[in-house]
Amino acid sequence: MTAETPSAPAPAADISFRDDVTVELVRHAARDADVLFAARVSTAGEQSLAELEKDPARSKGLINYLMRDRHGTPFEHNSMTFFVSAPIFVFREFHRHRVGFSYNEESGRYRELQPVFYVPAPERKLVQQGRPGKYEFVTGTPEQHKVTVESMESAYREAYARYREMLAAGVAREVARAVLPVGLFSSMYATCNARSLMHFLSLRTKDERAKVPSFPQREIEMVAERMEQQWAELMPLTHEAFNEHGRVAP
Repeated sequence: MTAETPSAPAPAADISFRDDVTVELVRHAARDADVLFAARVSTAGEQSLAELEKDPARSKGLINYLMRDRHGTPFEHNSMTFFVSAPIFVFREFHRHRVGFSYNEESGRYRELQPVFYVPAPERKLVQQGRPGKYEFVTGTPEQHKVTVESMESAYREAYARYREMLAAGVAREVARAVLPVGLFSSMYATCNARSLMHFLSLRTKDERAKVPSFPQREIEMVAERMEQQWAELMPLTHEAFNEHGRVAP
């Protein structure tokens, strides 16, 4: 019996390079009233939304009290799902956040990975100074940015060409993908609640209001900033209390 010859993959689109990320809130059940609903389980219960509308000052005070004294569980009774497109190295950091997060990332075993790769924007700080635990990043020179982008683009083109070569030869996608670098863009759905998101933001954003300083890699901070902006629109009182009390998750 003659073995079936694997068909060559379809021609790939031109390689593209990005210096940004994509974050979209695709579904949610999250509002400040959800915090009140959970906190008042023994009293108001289902009346929380009505009370929020009737007495917003009192509701704001309760949310601030919960945040200040770190009564965290009322902030878990909500849900947000984000679509995130970012370099693979961002996801490797992101997936360290396990409590209160669920993930589904696209798989290179089941689909041909598209040639979209990360390069730093001109304003991305490139030079690390200082020792571990006490270092800072400073702006690089135009020459350093030029060599960085040219080196990345050259490596990406070579790696993707070898990936396509293996696919054309009938090598399985799950094997061929090993040659691709972590600068390749991937995509995922990330679902979380407000409490887990606040913990993520406390570690993955740098903010002068934070009680505990954080020094995130810029690329994951770009994702965190977009997630925070969309969450703040859903739960403005909770977001305000988070900032007021030092950006520490309750």
